[in-house]
Amino acid sequence: MRYAGGPGAPEESARDVKWLPIAGQERWIVVKRDKKIRTRPGERKALIDAGLRTFCLTGAGNYTRWEIMRLLAVRWPRIEAIATENPGPYVYGVTWAGVRRLPLAGVNPPPN
Repeated sequence: MRYAGGPGAPEESARDVKWLPIAGQERWIVVKRDKKIRTRPGERKALIDAGLRTFCLTGAGNYTRWEIMRLLAVRWPRIEAIATENPGPYVYGVTWAGVRRLPLAGVNPPPN
């Protein structure tokens, strides 16, 4: 497991253009908070272009760390199943309502 600023990972302040290609080459699964990812097709495209399997906590912008850990604990079996069964790249939204594949820039998503 890698996290921003942790051992073997890019520094916490690293810009996406620096760490996304590294994460893609290393075949990392990215879990990030971004409640606005649905309205940022360019950002989704950058994740896809880097070849990443990405799971965005789309409602987690105002959650406490404890709420984020609870959400991940509840949704982790589904996240793990998707990441294991699907080579990617893709971007999924993770909320209390479920785990759902997000569309790419102007493209309808394939079925879950």
